[in-house]
Amino acid sequence: MLTVWYNTRCPVCDAGIDRQKRRLIEAVKAGRVEFRDINLEPHALSSHGVSLEDIRRRLHAADAAGNLLIGADVAIAVLLLTPGEGWLASLFGNRLMLPLTRLAYDRFADLLYGWNRRKGRW
Repeated sequence: MLTVWYNTRCPVCDAGIDRQKRRLIEAVKAGRVEFRDINLEPHALSSHGVSLEDIRRRLHAADAAGNLLIGADVAIAVLLLTPGEGWLASLFGNRLMLPLTRLAYDRFADLLYGWNRRKGRW
């Protein structure tokens, strides 16, 4: 199972996860993926050294083996599970593109985090 923690107080994050939930309804029902609001479980990943602010800044997930995924790696893992979107995971998650994908994700996440902070969405 892939457990994804995200910030429902961020309208962009919430809309993106809602879209994926609709696309992944069968995977959710089958227990292959779960989406959880970090605002309801602020210490969920503290055993991994991850703070509430870390998760508000970037998506975090734990896979079935308990491995922690962060940022673009979470997005790619979700795309791999999403019907019809595996090609996107292959494109953005391949050995050559992954460093650029991570960089782009991190810069976007930083901008989004700053915007949410300025809007008082905490």
